[in-house]
Amino acid sequence: MKQESESLRALRAEIRGFLAEQFDPELRARLRRGEFPKRADLVAWQRALNQRGWGAPNWAREFGGAGWSDFEQLVFLEECSAVCAPAPHVFNITMLGPVLNQFGSPEQRAEWLPKLLNADVLFCQGFSEPGSGSDLASLRTSAQRDGDHYVVNGQKIWTTAAHYSDWIFWLVRTDPQAKKQKGISFLLIDLKSPGITVRPIISIDGRHSLNEVFFDNVRVPASQLVGEENKGWDYARFLLGNERASIAGVAKARERLGYACELARATLPGGNGSSLAEDPVFQARVLRLEAELEALDRTQVRMLSDSNPAGRVAGASVLKVKGTELQQRVQDLLVDIGGAASLRLPGDTGFGPDVREPLGAAHLYSRAASIYGGTNEVQKNLLAKHVFDTTP
Repeated sequence: MKQESESLRALRAEIRGFLAEQFDPELRARLRRGEFPKRADLVAWQRALNQRGWGAPNWAREFGGAGWSDFEQLVFLEECSAVCAPAPHVFNITMLGPVLNQFGSPEQRAEWLPKLLNADVLFCQGFSEPGSGSDLASLRTSAQRDGDHYVVNGQKIWTTAAHYSDWIFWLVRTDPQAKKQKGISFLLIDLKSPGITVRPIISIDGRHSLNEVFFDNVRVPASQLVGEENKGWDYARFLLGNERASIAGVAKARERLGYACELARATLPGGNGSSLAEDPVFQARVLRLEAELEALDRTQVRMLSDSNPAGRVAGASVLKVKGTELQQRVQDLLVDIGGAASLRLPGDTGFGPDVREPLGAAHLYSRAASIYGGTNEVQKNLLAKHVFDTTP
């Protein structure tokens, strides 16, 4: 196990005490079963964190954040994951906030940062388009300047939480003549603007978290441009770098593995009175997963300690690939424990309180982990380039 300083141990104890006092046990039970948090859950929890001063662990203090180091942030995420508490709102805090802190105007920071911290508005992300997923730079949604507005036309897809979000940050093509990475801009838009249509996508798990978003001559004030026109690709790379660095999910996978062991102890597969947890094959699967999670945890610590930017970029890809693979294998184990009950999805006849039933939905949803945040195939290409590129 990794060694921690006295200050990190003290912070861990403080966070653990806060979670024990403030995190709703009923919400924890729902999330532990594999359900999605509701909008009201996310807003209430973000406000509780913000009131404690922990609404944005990854922001500098000057912007209203906690100003924590990478290792302090890791401790916080580990403790939240251990009790299934949501992290700070991913779109508001992990993604958009750092972009505004780095590239936004003083006026934009003054307007948006307090709202993001307190969940007064919830943002979603509009990057992917039909035919422009992993090849994000090929996006075609256009924004043409018309006086003090942009007029936007196009479509986004796989837009998580658009059905209950207030605003969207998105990439649009503002210069169709430029090379594809050079003509992209980063805009903020109110989802209630005329000309926007949000349509649900019911994913393979039978649940609604994804959406299509259509833009038909949507007028966006030019003041909602973040940074410079046609520099949006640089801002998107910055944003995705932040996302991928936290996507390993070691603590989350450990919590799920612990939940699997708990369910296994309550599962009696045979007539001899012994639980599944006593089965040698099950024990071997658990031990292997524990060993691989420990190895990934140590890799994560080495990456956070690496002062070489190139090493950090490669390390983030390693964490993303291996982390999502382990998350999926833990979900495989959970659905195996659930057996036939875990095959039922929400909405099926007979769906009820059996804790095993949401496992099938969570298992199917976990297939997306190796796709979002940059597909694992793309990450492996980046790693190959890093390892085999011998250019001086």
